Amino acid sequence: MLRKSLLCILLLSLALIQSTLASALRTFDTHKVRATSSLDGLWDFSLPEADSSLAAHTAKITGGRLQVPAVWEKVPGLENYRGKAVYETEIEAVPGKAVRLLFGGVSHTGDVFIDGKKYGHHYDAYTPWAVVAADLQPGTHRLKVVVDNSFGDHSALHTENDYYTWGGITRPVELQQVPYLHITRIHAVPERQSGGDWTLEIKVTLANSGPTRRSGSIAVSLESGARLELGEVSVEPGQSSVVVGRMECPGVIPWSVNNPRLYFLSAELSGSDGNPSDDLIDRVGFREVKVSGGKILVNGESVRLRGFCRHESHPAFGCAIPVGAMYTDLVLLRDMGSNFVRTSHYPNDMRFLDLCNELGIYVWEESHARAIEFDQPKFMEQITGSTTEMVGWHFNHPSIIMWGSLNECHSESPEGSEVYAYVLGLIKKLDPHRPVTFASNRRQNDISLKYADIVSWNLYTGWYGGDLEGIGPFLDALLAWQQTPESGAAGKPTIISEFGAGALYGYRDPARPKWSEEYQADLLGASLEVYLNHPAVSGVAIWQFCDIRITDGWWRTRPRTMNNKGVVDQFRRPKLSYQVVKEKMLEARERWEK
Repeated sequence: MLRKSLLCILLLSLALIQSTLASALRTFDTHKVRATSSLDGLWDFSLPEADSSLAAHTAKITGGRLQVPAVWEKVPGLENYRGKAVYETEIEAVPGKAVRLLFGGVSHTGDVFIDGKKYGHHYDAYTPWAVVAADLQPGTHRLKVVVDNSFGDHSALHTENDYYTWGGITRPVELQQVPYLHITRIHAVPERQSGGDWTLEIKVTLANSGPTRRSGSIAVSLESGARLELGEVSVEPGQSSVVVGRMECPGVIPWSVNNPRLYFLSAELSGSDGNPSDDLIDRVGFREVKVSGGKILVNGESVRLRGFCRHESHPAFGCAIPVGAMYTDLVLLRDMGSNFVRTSHYPNDMRFLDLCNELGIYVWEESHARAIEFDQPKFMEQITGSTTEMVGWHFNHPSIIMWGSLNECHSESPEGSEVYAYVLGLIKKLDPHRPVTFASNRRQNDISLKYADIVSWNLYTGWYGGDLEGIGPFLDALLAWQQTPESGAAGKPTIISEFGAGALYGYRDPARPKWSEEYQADLLGASLEVYLNHPAVSGVAIWQFCDIRITDGWWRTRPRTMNNKGVVDQFRRPKLSYQVVKEKMLEARERWEK
């Protein structure tokens, strides 16, 4: 009995020591009270439903273990594997606490079992999710995650597409020891007051995973010294509760791309004895985003966006990109004069968003959907889930200045327009404080622009049709139609959300044919000359930052089975267009900031 008690005390002490480690899923520590530990590392790995020879080969070369996070396509023999894989590792439970498992991303479905009992299921590779096990005895337990990246009727958003759906546990995993009553989320909305000071509208969500009603007191503190007592809250077993309040924040410095000032915001839960039992730390930046008079306004000032669409794709890591490689991408973007990233076509890793917060990069983040069919059996359920999770998990990032969804879908049909109304309306309900948009290629046939706050056009003049001389006239004709009453878009800001040309790295030809680096440089130079100088264009997002792998069956006419429109190739080697883009964007930055 004494040995068991000492073991429990030792496990709890180790968990508390681990709570001082930085969060696995963020670039900063998200807890000081709650015990957390990273589960990143080698997990047991098997392919129970794969061909026996493939399973045996994989086991032999990996030793039956695979790194988390990582994609399995980087294992020789699994380059094109679609199906199920099983990941297993051991976790520890401690007395008086529930186990909370936080997954940054599993591609693209994950089923969680502990000691053979199922505790959770999740769909979509690109949103975080959590599983709580409140009934574990203290000690060691076996965690199993069954991962499936197959296509079919069970998957509406992950389909054969112009980007690759990888397989694996692709983002970090964190083990948390939480009290039965614990904090699951804190949302903060900055609001600028007439005198120049700021307030935060605070919402703290608590969940009770225990068998009885539980109570505690909530207080919220800002790094600046501001503090808000939200009082006592009681939550019934198996239920959640939201506590709201408003915090005065005098003297804080606004967040901007030139001065990306961030403040730690901490919610703390205390028990009846007054001692802290749980906490959650996030960061906020004080900024407001509005649209008015055809402009995008950040803190009341008109901003113009220069940037890129970017996929989470890397030749060495797939979509499981380490934070150092994310940073390198952002440095390259900044070197070209960019202040803006569109996370095409899904929510991005929270560490990437953290870096955008820290470096001062505007972000358009969109829920997972690209050129998909609305009549797929799981579509409404899964787009609702992806969208709700995106806003819920990423709400506090000040770099995100707009939400989007439904890239190049059926915005021209009455049935499709109803879907746009639903999804964009859902985003506005979840977050009424940011504008919403969607990237359209339906031009004058689009009947869904009335649901967007910002109009965004995907235009490929000079690549899929037209020529370089037609870039300006084509845009002017589209913008003239946009200002008519029937468009539903008159008076709204406009972004050119995609434009570009494919180029194979190293293919250079003075005749400047398509697919040459020279032609890509010519097209991007001509496009930027028009778009960056047009008074009605509030922003541009070049398609795209880097070359990416696509699914084999989607469009076999793409050279190398890749989307080759990157300004850098998949290894981040600059093409000729890199310098052209840099010159145009830096000229625009200097002109706009005068």
